[in-house]
Amino acid sequence: MSNFTSTSSFLLLEFSDMRELQILSFFVFLAFYLTALIGNLLIITVVAVDSHLHTPMYYLLFNLAMLDIGSISVMVPKAMAMSLKNDRSITYAGCVAQVFFYIFFGASGYSVLTIMAHDRYVAICHPLHYERIMHKGACLQMVATGLIASLIYAILHTGCTFANTFCSNIVNQFFCEIPQLIKLSCSGLSLMETGVLILSFSIALGCLIFIIRSYVQVFVVVLRIPSSQGQKKALSTCVPHLTVVTMFVASGVLAYARSIADSSNLDTVLAMIYTIIPPMSNPFIYSVRNKEVKTVLRNLLHAAFSF
Repeated sequence: MSNFTSTSSFLLLEFSDMRELQILSFFVFLAFYLTALIGNLLIITVVAVDSHLHTPMYYLLFNLAMLDIGSISVMVPKAMAMSLKNDRSITYAGCVAQVFFYIFFGASGYSVLTIMAHDRYVAICHPLHYERIMHKGACLQMVATGLIASLIYAILHTGCTFANTFCSNIVNQFFCEIPQLIKLSCSGLSLMETGVLILSFSIALGCLIFIIRSYVQVFVVVLRIPSSQGQKKALSTCVPHLTVVTMFVASGVLAYARSIADSSNLDTVLAMIYTIIPPMSNPFIYSVRNKEVKTVLRNLLHAAFSF
């Protein structure tokens, strides 16, 4: 095989060689992207403008919405441009950037979801100590720690991925995805990359265990609440978060476990599901069951259309 390490570009997977289907895929991606962008921007606006929502839970939701915008912006605009211009090439630097930012936003989102589980645990299991434990400084420190750790992890994982020698520049995916890039490596999975994968799996599993443990304790406390109304009120702030965590974990499993699939079409569909659906659906999951968000959003829309 030829050595493509010095190539200046990679070739991504195109959805179709028919111009009509390329235009159709552009509009499909555009619809997904605008839905995610508008939904998350509405969450950000609602939390920013209403002082009643300046609490730890909504501060974390604010950060999650920003990270969702970043996550879906990593690959969807490029996929749209690829379909519109009928050009499936991406520069080497662009491919590195896609890998780095997708890892960074994904890891940062997972860290915020972990902090949100801790927030719900403290709020329900230790309500009298909530303001002392989850004060503004503590929230800022936890989020900053998660972002810094995610940045270091993204640098490490991206560096290990592109330290490989590539024997082809044809990526069998519509964006630069690590499992597909590893398949292009002449030497396969390196020892360093294996170590990074084991580290990432261990940290992800540790965070998942922490989230599960937090919610087990939350449910134990909720079941002790005498009134069914009180139970529903307590669970109403937990169900959206649990739904998002489930989607996030399922997406992560799809991202790396689906590499055994033989069908490239199935591979692409699954990739679209785990990269696009979570950031697009998160705003709706959090707003549908949240009366405060719906009330503020309704007031904002009423004020906007009253002019």
